[in-house]
Amino acid sequence: MEHEAGQHSYIANHTKDDYLKRLRRIEGQARGLQRMVEEEKYCIDILTQVSAMKKALEAVALGLLDEHLAHCVVNAVKAGGPEAEIKLKEASDAIARLVKS
Repeated sequence: MEHEAGQHSYIANHTKDDYLKRLRRIEGQARGLQRMVEEEKYCIDILTQVSAMKKALEAVALGLLDEHLAHCVVNAVKAGGPEAEIKLKEASDAIARLVKS
C-alpha cells in the first residue's frame, strides 16, 4: 500500500481487516449518536456514547501508531541516514497530536 507521499504502509491484511471492522463499528456509533440527538435523548446518555466512540477511535489510532513504530520507524532506524530522523519526527508528531486530542 502506498500513501500520498509514495511511502509504503506495512499494515498486514488481517490487521487491516480488523481496523476496517472497528472503523465500521465506529461509523455505526456515529449514526447512533446522530439518531440520539435527533430524538433528543438524555444528554448524559449521548455523552456516554461519545466517550465510547472516542475510546474506540483512540484504540485504532494506537494500533496504527504501534504498527508504524514496529515497521516504518524500526526499518528506517536500521537503515540510518536522514530517513530515520524523518520517521522518528513523524512518530513524535503523531503522538503529540494524539495527546492533544
